Amino acid sequence: MFGQIAPRYDLMNRLMTGGRDVAWRRTVIREAHLPHGGRLLDVATGTGDIALEALHRDEDLFAVGADFSLEMMLRGRGKPGAERLRWMGADTLALPFPNNTFDAVTSGFMLRNVIDISRSLAEQLRVVKPGGRMVCLEISRPPRNLLLPGYRFYFHRIVPLVGQIVSGNKSAYTYLPQSADEFLYPDELADLMRQAGWREVHYRELMMGTVAIHVGVK
Repeated sequence: MFGQIAPRYDLMNRLMTGGRDVAWRRTVIREAHLPHGGRLLDVATGTGDIALEALHRDEDLFAVGADFSLEMMLRGRGKPGAERLRWMGADTLALPFPNNTFDAVTSGFMLRNVIDISRSLAEQLRVVKPGGRMVCLEISRPPRNLLLPGYRFYFHRIVPLVGQIVSGNKSAYTYLPQSADEFLYPDELADLMRQAGWREVHYRELMMGTVAIHVGVK
């Protein structure tokens, strides 16, 4: 599915979020607290936006972008600065790196797509150095408040229609709201992070509670 929408993936993200996803990715890198010349792993890197933002801030950074959607990564390799990112086909449930390798591990809109969230969180913990951070940008299960009907109309009606027009793939953008509806509330994801071994877990809600950035420390 992600391979099919790769050519219009970035454009659709900008349209769906009103361009706010760019600022969110910058926040992810700030929260990663990377040392100068440090080592970053961006899992489910897609077209590489988070990792490329980190490299823009620190040209001496060693950054790996890992994903198993090769079409997404091939799309990202055409971006400015992408030659400095180490692209790797990899599965977040079985990361091909030794223990205690990276200063931080990041992800954007990944966890609701994996079949075993706890295993992914444990794998990310394994490859991060003691004192390092995990920073996760993810759509949250929509809060039950007065805005819920408007949220559902937007994500279940407007987003699939725009997705069909822009990407030619309505089903992929029908899956998006369905996956969000079935995902975790931010406090539930924070609990899973603690159970996986992450400490100092906290999160920041964005876009009226429909998106969150979670942070944990090893």
